[in-house]
Parts: sequence; C-alpha cells; structure tokens
Amino acid sequence: MLRYPAAIEPDTAGFLVTFRDIPEAISHGCGIDEAKSMAADALLTAMDFYFEDRRPVPAPSKARRGEVLVSLPASVSAKVLLLNEMISQGISPAELARRMGTRPQEVNRIIDLEHATKIDTIAAALESIGKELELSLA
Repeated sequence: MLRYPAAIEPDTAGFLVTFRDIPEAISHGCGIDEAKSMAADALLTAMDFYFEDRRPVPAPSKARRGEVLVSLPASVSAKVLLLNEMISQGISPAELARRMGTRPQEVNRIIDLEHATKIDTIAAALESIGKELELSLA
C-alpha cells in the first residue's frame, strides 16, 4: 500500500492535516484521533483529482520527524500504480482495452476509484503494459 506522510499541527480549532506530496489533501479534526481519521478521508478524496485529470499521482516521500504515515487502501494503491504507468507510457484507456482484449468501458471501470475492481483485474491490466504487480508483507 502507498503510505503518504502527513503533518498534523495544532491550530485554533483543533488540528490541521496537510500532505507534502499531495497538496490537494487538507483536512482538520477537533482532536488528534479525529484528525488522523479525517486525514485518510482527505487523502482518498484527493486521489479523485488526479484520476479525473489523468495526472500522475506523486509517489510518497519518506516521513519526516513528527509526521504520520497515512495509507491508501490496497485497491486504490494498485489503481494509482496503474494510472501512473499508463501516463508514463502514454497509454490511453482505449489502448489498454485493446491490449487486454476487452472493451474501453471495462478499462474505464478499472481506473475508476468508485468502482470495486478485483486485484487480479488490476494485475492483468498492469501485465498487459509490461508491468507486474507485487504484493508483500511488512
């Protein structure tokens, strides 16, 4: 899973959450626990901007002192990797569909964050563009 460093800093009404790597993700919580929970929601919501605009999602940097790591869900992390690779290789959804032997509508669902996609389907999409999805335990 992709884990992004977040700064959680006290402000006048609680705690402000910001992400260095994903500036669109900003949140707030009345308490530290609420701020951490809201951070995960803000990070996930910010991914929509990248997917809608077909922009590469920045890779997470190493956490600095005082930052907390906020994880994207595994399925979203896999979709981020697929989107970034498609952009890197200049592959359109239509081209990916051709390579996978499926319809463009199916590929649009694969790269839709709101659509539940089986991890095997994402792995197959990556394989069709010359990449292999690897999972590991930490």
